[in-house]
Amino acid sequence: MADYGQFCSVARAHEAIGGRWTLLVVRELLCGSRRFNDIRRGIPRISRTMLSERLQDLVHVGAVIRVEGEHGPEYTLTEAGRELMGIVGALGTWGQRWLPRQAGSEDLDLDPVLVDMQRRVRPEALPPEPIVVRFEIEGQRQPRFLLLKEAESSLCTQNPGFPEPICVRARLPVLVA
Repeated sequence: MADYGQFCSVARAHEAIGGRWTLLVVRELLCGSRRFNDIRRGIPRISRTMLSERLQDLVHVGAVIRVEGEHGPEYTLTEAGRELMGIVGALGTWGQRWLPRQAGSEDLDLDPVLVDMQRRVRPEALPPEPIVVRFEIEGQRQPRFLLLKEAESSLCTQNPGFPEPICVRARLPVLVA
């Protein structure tokens, strides 16, 4: 971590959470990710080593705890970590308001877009029978699928065997916009 050599609370806080990728890791935890691969799915360009380092840094400063879950390690925000929601939200609001966006020329990834869509599913609004949304995105070799059923929403690389009443065909910049 960078050391500003100042007792200032802003400097000390930035030393603790201001490293590259750190607040994106926090964002993923705030959005409900608990396991390493789930966090990485929401930040596909972070290396496994960097993600591991950032999680260790967050544990070290007391923002995250690591526990052994039923299927391996899980990460959970502490009270200190949950308090970062205001910072992450404020950065998102500021970025939406003040940074110009041109989805057509930006470097775009399909996976985080689909992960974000999956997070926004309202289970109470789903029909009783499972359905699949098929995504055919220009430039992607294979379609992607979003399984929607009462208990879950899951991203898949193959249709898990349910009807596909909805097919989204688009260019990635259009989907992002």
